[in-house]
Amino acid sequence: MIQNKKTRTTNSILFVILFVVAVVVLYPLFFILNNSFKGKFFISKDPFSLPTGETFSGLSNYVNGLVKTGLLSAIGWSFFITIVSVLLIILFTSMTAYYITRVKTKVTQALYYMFVFSMIVPFQMVMFTMSSLADTFHLKNPIGMCVLYLGFGAGLSVFMFAGFIKSVPIDIEEASMIDGCTPLQNYFKVVFPILKPTAITVAILNAMWIWNDFLLPYLVIGISTKYKTIPVVVQMLVGSNGNKDMGALMAMLVLSIIPIIIFYLTCQKYIIEGVVAGAVKG
Repeated sequence: MIQNKKTRTTNSILFVILFVVAVVVLYPLFFILNNSFKGKFFISKDPFSLPTGETFSGLSNYVNGLVKTGLLSAIGWSFFITIVSVLLIILFTSMTAYYITRVKTKVTQALYYMFVFSMIVPFQMVMFTMSSLADTFHLKNPIGMCVLYLGFGAGLSVFMFAGFIKSVPIDIEEASMIDGCTPLQNYFKVVFPILKPTAITVAILNAMWIWNDFLLPYLVIGISTKYKTIPVVVQMLVGSNGNKDMGALMAMLVLSIIPIIIFYLTCQKYIIEGVVAGAVKG
């Protein structure tokens, strides 16, 4: 009886803590959504009130934001860059991790530690050099952005794939080789399907990062081309000297986060499965 009472007390405390955390996390989203339906002058005057009467602007902020920013085009480019970059990251980093894990040499060990080291190097240390190289190799376009994201996303992805592959029994691969599989067939037909939980986790983490990234597209593509991504066009609503259309800004933020929220809610269970699988098998 005493044990049950302690359990109920513990659960109640945990519920209260998690509820507070949920409110803290969700309130900024509600704040943005709420103010997207208010006139821009009322947002600054009373940002925490609900839109009622004269403060309610309907969908005018959304229409105004779409006209000013060209968000629909930016959404298309963001989808293209995100999807292609994630596919490239999964394909190349999984194959790299497989080679590094199965071929034990000093070179592969050095490569592995270089990938791990790249995870702790701040982007600010390499952004000017990267921008110069992007200009030299004509990477200032959507395809070039995918190549750059492949490079910056390789460290964590190789680390996650390598940790999972170490636990995959090599007997399975040897059996497929005896049956006549080539190394490529062995990888794509035997090894890669086993990597599905980790591949999905890598895809989700990189998709959320690439979709929301502002600094890299801003430095490489800039604001003067037609290839602008969502964070870049949203930033365009902030004018010179700090002038900004808060209503349109809030509306465009709502439209920009809807796809990634849907994507995350759909795939969140795979993140847990992938992390747990890697932890247990690693």
